[in-house]
Amino acid sequence: MKISRNGTISIPAEVRKRWNTDRVIVTDTSGGLTVRPFDPDFVRSLRGKYRHLAKETVDEGRRAAREEQAEREDERDRARRVRTGGVPE
Repeated sequence: MKISRNGTISIPAEVRKRWNTDRVIVTDTSGGLTVRPFDPDFVRSLRGKYRHLAKETVDEGRRAAREEQAEREDERDRARRVRTGGVPE
């Protein structure tokens, strides 16, 4: 196989048909690259499998991230006011 200028390779049509897929997983190993078909059913089977490891829900995590961002912005604004001679809150 030849690698194009932008780093792509072409998987022969007969292989794609045999694998019945249009997506692959490429793994970089010490022995070289391995290419195998992507299995969406495997990915679906993992949904929720590691839920017990989460310390918070996605919504809680997003809310916490928004609060942290707001605090950083408030601190930045206070620092700007001090630098420009304004009164800090």
